[in-house]
Amino acid sequence: MRIGRRKRDEVEIAEAVAGDVEVGAPTPEVELADEADAGLDEVVATTSTDKSAPADRDENGPLDETEANLVRPYVDLGGVKILPREGLHLRLEVEEDSQRVVAVGLDFDDSTLQVQPFAAPRSTGLWHEIRAQIAEQIEQQGGVVTEVDGPFGPELRAQVPVIGGAGVTDGARAARFVGVDGPRWFLRGVIAGKAAEQPDDAEEIEELFRGVVVVRGTTPMPPRDLIPLHMPKSAQSAV
Repeated sequence: MRIGRRKRDEVEIAEAVAGDVEVGAPTPEVELADEADAGLDEVVATTSTDKSAPADRDENGPLDETEANLVRPYVDLGGVKILPREGLHLRLEVEEDSQRVVAVGLDFDDSTLQVQPFAAPRSTGLWHEIRAQIAEQIEQQGGVVTEVDGPFGPELRAQVPVIGGAGVTDGARAARFVGVDGPRWFLRGVIAGKAAEQPDDAEEIEELFRGVVVVRGTTPMPPRDLIPLHMPKSAQSAV
């Protein structure tokens, strides 16, 4: 009886989350550099191409679609599936010109988690070189970055400058950049709010990242291309 109630409640929460999707412009963040960008060859030459992921990734996430129990009421956003929970608010970040969904934002308990899935090579990872690029870009902007060993492996904890009106720096905000290399995909997360300011008290937002399921699909894609995202079906039908 308890199991039945839990499943029914999860379905109700999933429907509520899917039906209450906020769509907005992308949050200004550090962008993934293109391989053609100047200076990238130096970064690639000094970073490892080994995969970076928790030892228990295939059991405790982030999971590949082939590893997940898809009977659970995930919210289907295309390249990722999100396991809902009570109190979770879902945001889709959309490019103004193309109207393409470029990121998924999860707001929970005074913290935010932005996730983006990218195509990756089968046998090598992206996080080591991307992490170096992100750190370099933040430092060029006048921010401060520290690399630590976090729950998902190496992560960046940063103070990112906030650019106000007229391009003037208006303080800084704490952010954590996490990444996991999976089978033919790379999942990046950016954590802000309470979970970035108090990382020792961030278990719930870290569980949200663990709960993401990546849907790579079979379509050939160049490494670093964003795996397509879309609105959940219930929200699409309501538009």
